[in-house]
Amino acid sequence: MCGIVAYIGNKKCKNILVNGLKRLEYRGYDSAGIAILCNDSTSEGGNCLHRVKVIKKAGKIGALEDELENIDIDGVCGIGHTRWATHGEPTEVNAHPHTDCSGNIAVVHNGIIENYSELREMLTKKGHKFVSQTDTEVLPHLLEEYYDGDLLTSMQKLVKKIKGSGAVVAISGYNHEEIIGARIASPLVVGVSRDGNFLASDMPAVLEHTRNFTVLNDYETVRLTKDKVEIFDPEGKLVNREPFKINWSISSAEKSGYEDFMLKEIFEQPYGVKETMRGRITDGRLNFSELNLSTQQIKNLKKIQIIACGTSYHTALIGKQIIEKWAKIPVEVDFSSEYRYRGPLVESDYLLIAITQSGETIDTLAAIREAKTKGAKIVAITNVVGSTMARESSSVIYTHAGPEIGVCATKTFTAQIIVMYLMGLYLGKIKGYIDDVKLKELIEELNFIPNKIQNILNRANDIKHIANKTCGHTCFLFLGRIYGFPIALEGALKLKEISYIHAEGYPAGEMKHGPIALTDKRTVVVGIIPEDFVYEKILSNIQEVKARKATVVAIATEGDNKIKEYADYVFYVPKTMDELYGILAVVPLQLYAYYIAKNHNRNVDQPRNLAKSVTVE
Repeated sequence: MCGIVAYIGNKKCKNILVNGLKRLEYRGYDSAGIAILCNDSTSEGGNCLHRVKVIKKAGKIGALEDELENIDIDGVCGIGHTRWATHGEPTEVNAHPHTDCSGNIAVVHNGIIENYSELREMLTKKGHKFVSQTDTEVLPHLLEEYYDGDLLTSMQKLVKKIKGSGAVVAISGYNHEEIIGARIASPLVVGVSRDGNFLASDMPAVLEHTRNFTVLNDYETVRLTKDKVEIFDPEGKLVNREPFKINWSISSAEKSGYEDFMLKEIFEQPYGVKETMRGRITDGRLNFSELNLSTQQIKNLKKIQIIACGTSYHTALIGKQIIEKWAKIPVEVDFSSEYRYRGPLVESDYLLIAITQSGETIDTLAAIREAKTKGAKIVAITNVVGSTMARESSSVIYTHAGPEIGVCATKTFTAQIIVMYLMGLYLGKIKGYIDDVKLKELIEELNFIPNKIQNILNRANDIKHIANKTCGHTCFLFLGRIYGFPIALEGALKLKEISYIHAEGYPAGEMKHGPIALTDKRTVVVGIIPEDFVYEKILSNIQEVKARKATVVAIATEGDNKIKEYADYVFYVPKTMDELYGILAVVPLQLYAYYIAKNHNRNVDQPRNLAKSVTVE
């Protein structure tokens, strides 16, 4: 979820680029940089070569501005970037733009290059020198390798060579009158104005200059000059595409037209799930070497302990069930805040998994430090490259959900669940409990999950209707069994966090041991009721609360007509395997909490008393 902005035109571009990057700060970032084609030039082989000046800094854009304050760059063609680290820590050398060996080609990139290791090895053998840890750095070197006098054809060759995702934008000192871009599964838009043309990952970057845009499609390339835009299809043929005009305000555009960041991030989940699987599931094969454990170490694992807080704790509960089911390894789950105080038993053949969205949660950091002193191997699951958790763990598994602006975790939660699925598959395969047939079946179904989430999001208005009808209640009880229980906890937590309404999540079988005393006509019971192996059990629990006049909202499986007899409102999720229902069922619950909170005029992006990262005890 990096930010890209590029400009070529009649105006000096330094301030245009920096201000454009500021407009993209809402996306989250850890470094920033620009590259500008300067007006001074030299002669090389009879050709005029313009100097490419690159300035980049780790940290906030303010640090980049300070660096630029005393630098006079009068170029009218340049590219800028804010980086959210995925490969390599957030340092100045890893910041974009990156250049080729000669420094004559500069590139910015938003996405992940899956085959960068093999490309880097190939390019190194050909004599290319690399200076960063990033996957992106292979791109300028590939362009250099392919360059035959036309940067556009080099880019078109590059697009066919790389695997993964990316919006790629490049400039070259060999031709100071063009910018070349390409899109591979990451957004890239063209802005058109009288004073020049723009490329950006999001419209807000250049809205102060133009409201006329063209959107690139996957595997298309584009050439910008100051007065012309040329778009080419994957076969290199010129495409005729007229710009369209938008009437968004800048604040609205930052949210891509959504009313709140939380809603935007809920709708980004198909992309976040897909990106988290990218490179780990390729051509039907599972690659999870990031776990950094040998086959023998995995076979010798005696126990796994998972620690987490808040929403991540619910991921841990799902991970426990998945790992025990698929890999037959005993798993304990602890709240990070409780772990070290209870004197945990840890042995050398234990594995400790720490889950934290930010990588800075103080309780989780304290817990891993406790476990390390007792000899445990530590695996961190986090969304932030270079975070303290990432640095202090034996190995790191990054989610690739992109930065999350809303305080409440939504897309990071589903990305974490995907990691637990992949880890369970990997451990189960190594341990010999998942054969090739079962592995293929599970991988195929995981590949369908982003589309199934999108199917749910396409029917968001159905959830909004249910929320509008039930928002006046003051007591909510979320019930689930087995894989649905952690989702019941998460649904209740989301409702509490952003609506400030009392809600509890329970295993449905525990209802008779206390919560049923709360149920009457003032209560809404939200049941996670997929057609799985405990369907009849939870259906019986729903009948019990219905008999006590509670209003019942059911999250059920498509095609289940029986549930209509017992529920007042039903929302259907697509069919999937029993173990995978959780990642689908949570999406309507996120929307349900969101729409109830909006009915109460809550600030869903910044709920009271909560912080995105809890860094104090």
